[in-house]
Amino acid sequence: MPEITFIEPGGTSRTVAATPGESLMVAATRAGIAGIIGECGGSCMCATCHCYLEAGTLPPPDDLEAETLEFNAESPRPESRLTCQVVATEGMAGIVLRVAGK
Repeated sequence: MPEITFIEPGGTSRTVAATPGESLMVAATRAGIAGIIGECGGSCMCATCHCYLEAGTLPPPDDLEAETLEFNAESPRPESRLTCQVVATEGMAGIVLRVAGK
């Protein structure tokens, strides 16, 4: 299981194990990561799982994710991702995501 580090809005860094094949939003909500809500249940509509990639690499967002980030996310940046759209793989071990928001 790849270990993914989330930096919560308050600055706390927490590392969680993600099961390959599940979204990083599911791994984050299971672990109680502050600021990851997943209000739409992972359907790429609400941007309440918005994070910024701080370290590591991910595949680029598809068109729907990019559009949701542009129109629904607060303060989107080039490194913005919706964790509901990122499926965990073994190759993601060690990535760091900063939860967007206040």
